[in-house]
Amino acid sequence: MRTDFIIIGILFILHLVGAAALWFDVHPDFILLTPINLVVTFGLVLSRHRGMLQNLGFVLGLSFVIGFLAELVGVNTGLLFGEYSYGPVLGLKVYHTPLMIGFNWAMLVYCSGMLANAVVPSRIWPLRAILGASLMTALDFLIEPVAVRYNFWTWENSTIPLTNYLDWFLVSLLLHVLFQKLLPESKNKAAIALFFLQAMFFLTVCLK
Repeated sequence: MRTDFIIIGILFILHLVGAAALWFDVHPDFILLTPINLVVTFGLVLSRHRGMLQNLGFVLGLSFVIGFLAELVGVNTGLLFGEYSYGPVLGLKVYHTPLMIGFNWAMLVYCSGMLANAVVPSRIWPLRAILGASLMTALDFLIEPVAVRYNFWTWENSTIPLTNYLDWFLVSLLLHVLFQKLLPESKNKAAIALFFLQAMFFLTVCLK
């Protein structure tokens, strides 16, 4: 319990510093620290995982691969999400798609899945999966304007299409079904805290 409190406190400070730096335009290159922040943040969260580690690795690995491939298809064909392209913020790219975006998919599936586990009984796992996908889609709604403003990615004609949110929900739902099949009893208070901290971070920056 004490360790959870410490980890959540560190996560809060990281997000507070990040939001303040963007709000006050501390330095134009500050945003380039995003990949490091994501890795450190998710590492702290995973240290508090309670459940089968083998299943955890499988869920995170598939979430990374499926999320990355969905983005790769989207960026290079426009068949998923819409017509968009990535800027330099998320780092190394393969076929115009940052590897870090697969990492981000894995992190968001894990955190929203843990939140769904906490509020919906395991016997109605389909509702858990739908809730998890809905939470991820709602978070994406907050992420999009910030990501565009800071050149994470850009949309054709500067317009975010509705297909982005629909496709995001469908890919998320697939991954949350996987999550519920393999990690239905897992718990992680730090993951739940991170989901809400991310939502508050993007909402705060959106209001700038």
